[in-house]
Formats: sequence, structure tokens, C-alpha cells
Amino acid sequence: MFGYLRIFLTVALLAGISAGLVGWGLHMIGTTPLILQAEVYEGAAESTIAADGHDHQHEAEAWAPADGWERNAYSLGAQIITGVGFAFLLTAAIVFLGKGADWRRGLLWGLAGFASFTLAPSIGLPPELPGTEAAPLLDRQLWWIGTVVATAGGLFAAARLRNVYGYAAAVMLIALPHIIGAPQPEVPGGLAPAELEHKFILVAIASSLVFWLVLGLLTGAFFKRYANETGVAA
Repeated sequence: MFGYLRIFLTVALLAGISAGLVGWGLHMIGTTPLILQAEVYEGAAESTIAADGHDHQHEAEAWAPADGWERNAYSLGAQIITGVGFAFLLTAAIVFLGKGADWRRGLLWGLAGFASFTLAPSIGLPPELPGTEAAPLLDRQLWWIGTVVATAGGLFAAARLRNVYGYAAAVMLIALPHIIGAPQPEVPGGLAPAELEHKFILVAIASSLVFWLVLGLLTGAFFKRYANETGVAA
């Protein structure tokens, strides 16, 4: 029991922090410049509305970190927390299946995580720039969670059963959320140009793929190393 706990903590912290740093670097050089461009269009639209002289009720704005080092620091913290959390999930899945892992199997786990948490949800709800019209938040969250669970469950069924029933269950589970359909806004569109939006989607998904591959590789490699040290099957 203590051996497993040590593996959980060690692997999740080492792999999660490392992958979080990689994800943060990708975010800084990839998606952040695109987000800043979109915020310019969003700010211009808000200025236009204010200049029209419409009456608005002044409400307290939600707190947000200031641009610059403060915003970057909060982004770094969020990426590391995300990496550690996902590393815990991968380690738990490895232990649950009882087949151990190394860096090669870790890459497969990373691909499964990418497919479940990024690729499948992005089919219905692609990454959004500031100023993009969207359906109600709760509806999107529920669909996203359902899609993640269904995709992960389908991949698990295919990998665990490895027969026609498992593959059939995988196809049905993975397809179900998309048959239901993701919640969409009444009036689609956004303030940023379509070209910028498309570029952001591609960069965000590609960055997530790299993050998951790094996370899976490191989780598998660290799991094998520390499982050997504690005598747990790797």
C-alpha cells in the first residue's frame, strides 16, 4: 500500500510538473499571442458599444490577473496543477489495469488522454478565442464531461476486451456524444477574424497533443523506475 502511494505521489509530481512546464512554454509561444490578438478585437468592440452612448448598468467586473508577469505566473500555476492532476489519472489507470508501464506504453496512455480530453471534445466544442459566441456554460460543461467519459470508456473497452464486442462498444460510446450533438450558440460567430480563430484551434490542439505525449512518456518512464525501486510490478 505504501509502495503504491509513493509511486502515485512521486510520478504525479515529477511527470506532472515537467509536462506542465512544457505545456506552459507551448502556451506562451503558441496560443497566448493569438489570444492577445483576439482581445484587441474584443476591446475594440467594447469601445464601439460604449461610444454609441447606450445606457449600461455598471457592474463589478470579475477579477483577472494583470497582463505581464502576473498573468504568466497564474498561467504557469494552472498548467502545473493540470499536469499533476492528469498524471495522477494516468498513474491510477496504469495501476488499475495492472499491466505496468514504460515510456513506450506511456506514449499510448498519452495518446488516449489526448483523444479523450482534447480531440473528441474539440470535434463539437473547439477551443475558443475571447469574444467568440458560445452556448450556455453549464450545457457546454455537461457535454464536455459526457464526451470525455464516453471516449475514455470506449477506449478502455477496446483495449480491455480486444474482441468484436469491445470494439463495437467502443464505437458506440465514442460516437454517442457526437450523435447527441454539442450545444451551440443561437448566433454563431465571434469578434476575431475566422483566419485567426482557425489558427488558434489548430495551435491549441497541437499544443495539447505535445503536452499529452510528454506527460504520457514521463508518467510511464517514472512509473517503471519507481515501481522497480519499490518492488511493484512495472
